[in-house]
Amino acid sequence: MKTSFARAGLVVAAIALAGALAGCTEATLGDVSAKATRQLPPELVKSMRAKGMTTTSPIMVRIFKEESKLEIWKQKDNGRYDLAASYDICKWSGRLGPKFTEGDRQAPEGFYTVRPHQMNPQSSYHLSFNIGFPNAYDRAHGRTGQHLMVHGACSSAGCYSMTDEQVEQIYAFGRDAFRGGQTEFQIQAFPFRMTAANMARYKDDPNYEFWTMLKEGYDHFEITRVPPKVDVCGKRYVFNRIPEPGRTFQANAACPVTTQPANLETAYRSYQKTYEAAFSAALAGQGKTTTPSPSIAGAREAALVADWSRRRARGEKVTREPPTLERPQILASEQPAAPRPLPAAAAGLPTPAPAARQPVPQQAAPQQAEAASPQAAAAAAGQEAQPAPPGLRKRLLGVFGG
Repeated sequence: MKTSFARAGLVVAAIALAGALAGCTEATLGDVSAKATRQLPPELVKSMRAKGMTTTSPIMVRIFKEESKLEIWKQKDNGRYDLAASYDICKWSGRLGPKFTEGDRQAPEGFYTVRPHQMNPQSSYHLSFNIGFPNAYDRAHGRTGQHLMVHGACSSAGCYSMTDEQVEQIYAFGRDAFRGGQTEFQIQAFPFRMTAANMARYKDDPNYEFWTMLKEGYDHFEITRVPPKVDVCGKRYVFNRIPEPGRTFQANAACPVTTQPANLETAYRSYQKTYEAAFSAALAGQGKTTTPSPSIAGAREAALVADWSRRRARGEKVTREPPTLERPQILASEQPAAPRPLPAAAAGLPTPAPAARQPVPQQAAPQQAEAASPQAAAAAAGQEAQPAPPGLRKRLLGVFGG
């Protein structure tokens, strides 16, 4: 009991001292105000208790870009998680798809970890916490960026931005869970709800392979209602895998021989069978589905947007909207559009005789963007994938029984 109180005290102290990071790019210093200590609304606490949750029980966060939703899931008395609250995301920038490089304006997708030192009660954006980008998977792929947050102020340049009232509640969920002894909570950021219908809609998207990998972790949570153990090996995410004795997961090395709890493997096979039938049905009726949302077309397009961002920051005349591979022009025209003259009849002047038609000079091709040089990915403290926590097999088998 004394150890638990001591650990909770350290967590609270870490939150009070946090101030190194804020917003998407800014930080501000000052006293921790009431916004960082505000309690959850009584009606929300009452709803949680009815579901078997306490204010200090562990949490997990799920984000869905296309639906613009941020969900808080909380652990119940039986060890499983249930939905505690859902919020409409006020703004997120970029398109569907992962973040590739600093300046591409992409909000990250993947599995991230938040620890007490990532909580910022002194943020310029009301309140914030760093989601932990780049993680081990991102660094293995040379992806760069920093200060990627969930924050208030409803303004985003690569972050997930909420209203101030929303972020106070979201922050309180994390703060209270840390006070209860949770040492880290998981963020799962997805392009959309990974249903069979949605996966069928995006089967031809350049990000489909990446999304299929994320879907395995999504499915594990749907089956178990327990946040999956996430590791990275062979430059891939792996979920709920236990390596053979003496082996560990290394992001850039081949995956070791692993096992999974037998009950989870059986449940996953059954889940996949149902999913594949629904996916085939969705493909057959694809004409009735919603049009896919725009997505990032890969690292080349991300570099193009990053170059646009740098030019814009330098004050160059760039296009109003970020470029794409289909519309690669970055620099805006130096010549302002000439005012259109009034027709002669409207101006009360005699109509002149038509002049000989002159050949129109061919317009120069749009200037190509220079490739953005990727910066070296800095290994931020506390962002490495963690080794398998003891008791994973026992925890999952406890959920399933047997």
